[in-house]
Amino acid sequence: MEQRLASYFAILGRLPQSAVVTDRAARPMTLAAFFSAAIPAMRQAHAAGNKILFIGNGGSSAIATHMANDFAKNGNMRALALTDGATLTCLGNDYGFEHIFAKQIEMLGAKGDVLVAISSSGNSPDILKGVAAAREKGFLIVTMSGFSPDNRLRAEGDYNLYVANGEYGFVEVAHQALIHAVLDIACGWGQGRMPDVAAVG
Repeated sequence: MEQRLASYFAILGRLPQSAVVTDRAARPMTLAAFFSAAIPAMRQAHAAGNKILFIGNGGSSAIATHMANDFAKNGNMRALALTDGATLTCLGNDYGFEHIFAKQIEMLGAKGDVLVAISSSGNSPDILKGVAAAREKGFLIVTMSGFSPDNRLRAEGDYNLYVANGEYGFVEVAHQALIHAVLDIACGWGQGRMPDVAAVG
C-alpha cells in the first residue's frame, strides 16, 4: 500500500506543472507564459466592467462553482458559474441539454467577458456549444481538458490547458490546482502581499 500511495501522489503532484498549453493557433506556450497573459487579461476584463464565466459538468461543474466563488470573494473580480441546477434543468428541458451553457452565455454574456471552460474529456457537447457561443460574443476563452490529446475542446480556446492523463480524479485535481494557481498568483502569492484586484477597476 505504501508503494501504491507513493506512486499515486507522485503522479498527482507532477500533473499540474506538466500541463501542456497551446494558443488559439495550436502553438505551444509555456505555463509561465500562460499565467503572464491570462492574469492581466482577467484583471483588464474586470476593470472594463466585464466578468469571468465558468462552465463544467459533474466534477468540473463543482470546480467551476468553487472557482467562481473564489475569484469573486478572494480575487474581487466579477465571476459567475453557470451551474445553477434550476437554470440547467430549465434550459435542458426547453432547448436540449447540449444548449445549457450556450443559452446562458447568449443571455448573460457580453463582448470582453472571459470564459473558463472545464471538461475532463474535452468532448462534451454542452461545453463545446458554450465555447462556440462565447466565441460569437467576443469572449477571451480559456479551456481546460484532459484524456485524449486530440479532444475537441483543446482546439477551441485562446489559451488551452491540457492535462495528459486518462483518469478523472487526476485530471480534475490538476485542473483545480491550475485555475486556483491563476487566482492565487493574481492575488500576489509568493510576493509577500495579497493585492486588492478590484483596485485595478
